[in-house]
Amino acid sequence: MRDLKIPSQRHPEKAHKSDNPQPKKPDWIRVKAPVSVGYKKTRDIMRENSLVTVCEEAGCPNVGECWSQGHATMMIMGDICTRGCSFCNIATGKPNNLDLFEPGRVALAVKKLDLKHVVITSVDRDDLKDGGADHFAQTIRAIRKQSPNTTIEILTPDFLKCEDSALEVVVDAKPDVFNHNLETVPGLYPEVRPGARYFHSLRVLQRVKEMDRSMFTKSGMMVGLGEDRQSVMQVMDDLRSADVDFLTIGQYLQPTPKHHAVDRFVHPEEFKSYEQAALGKGFLMVSATPLTRSSYHAGDDFQKMREARNMKFGI
Repeated sequence: MRDLKIPSQRHPEKAHKSDNPQPKKPDWIRVKAPVSVGYKKTRDIMRENSLVTVCEEAGCPNVGECWSQGHATMMIMGDICTRGCSFCNIATGKPNNLDLFEPGRVALAVKKLDLKHVVITSVDRDDLKDGGADHFAQTIRAIRKQSPNTTIEILTPDFLKCEDSALEVVVDAKPDVFNHNLETVPGLYPEVRPGARYFHSLRVLQRVKEMDRSMFTKSGMMVGLGEDRQSVMQVMDDLRSADVDFLTIGQYLQPTPKHHAVDRFVHPEEFKSYEQAALGKGFLMVSATPLTRSSYHAGDDFQKMREARNMKFGI
């Protein structure tokens, strides 16, 4: 019998963050509504296989573009999160039991979409002893079996309440890219990611490299939450200290008035300066634009990152 869902909680305690008038959304943030044939095909395949996508749950502005090209980021382990981050629109509450058949359905959808590269993410599952690590591993293996030529990128939670072995289970499944987002600067963690710990998240990325030097690591952050440039630069330095290969930086967009307010809309030229700074610090790959998200153009970026590493080491 499935657990009953607790009604979604959209963090009403954060409502005061939006009391002040929000800055007007600039033209460079606006996107077209999704209406293409490719978009509908991707949506139908997701519905047929009863799959959840972070594209929809998190209200990604790029969903029309990505789905029209047959790209989607699949979210496993349900659509209810055990955390209550003030930037995120995914429901908070008591999750349902794991669906043991989900890995197979994800793999089938990847095959139907004929994906060259797939991104798999999840909600936080602090209710599980391993944080869902084994479910990630099973999903990776199911995709390998159905679509052996598809490269796999995972975007994981922080496994904060789990033993170190949980992370080992995921790494042992051999995803091509291990992504864990820091999301914001350490000074904003108490209000933006109250259930997380900055240096623990950083250590997750460092541990992956210690376990498997050949695995690409990736992390992302949002700007426009109230950070300053110096703190963004410090995050870059911290990530390079953890030997992270790929950095994404995108504009934070407030999902509802009850979520953390947008402090400002960062100009595209400032994103370019962040990109140049990050490349100068040694990242193999950097994506920094207002509409950048962790999985945006992930397949193309993975190929570029692999080529960059081959060039760096003369392979």
